[in-house]
Amino acid sequence: MLKNIDPALNADVLHALRSMGHGDTLVVSDTNFPSDAIARQTGLGKLLRIDNVSAARAIKAILSVMPLDTPLQPAAGRMEVMGAPDEIPAVQREAQAEVDAAEGKSAPMYSIERFAFYEEAKKAYCVIVTGETRFYGCFLFTKGVVPPETV
Repeated sequence: MLKNIDPALNADVLHALRSMGHGDTLVVSDTNFPSDAIARQTGLGKLLRIDNVSAARAIKAILSVMPLDTPLQPAAGRMEVMGAPDEIPAVQREAQAEVDAAEGKSAPMYSIERFAFYEEAKKAYCVIVTGETRFYGCFLFTKGVVPPETV
C-alpha cells in the first residue's frame, strides 16, 4: 500500500500513467470492448487491468493522479450509443460526474462514434479494461500537464 494513492491503481497502471506524456491518450474500457486486440496496437502494446470495479470507479482512481489536458477542453471522450448519439446512459453519466469532480468544474465529455472510437483507441498510449459490464462504458482521456510549483 502507498499513502495517498488510490488502492484501485496497481503497479502496471501507475507505471503507464507516469510514462505517458502531455497529449497522450488512454482508453478506459468496459468488459465488452475488444480491449486485448486494441491494446496490442497501442503505444504500450499490452492490456492493463483495473478489475472488479465500475468504469466510474476506475476513472476516479486514474484522475486522482493524472491531469486532463485542460487547454484541449474537452479532454475526455465517450463512445456514442449506436443509433442514438445524444443518449447518455447511466454509465456515462457516472463517468461524467467523476470527470467533473476531478476537474472541480463542469467538463463535458465529447462523443465519438463507435467505430471512430475503435480507431482512436488504436492510437492511444494504453487501454485499461475495467470490470464494467454495462454497454458503452468506454472512454478516452487526454493527459495534461502538472505545472511547476512556484515558491
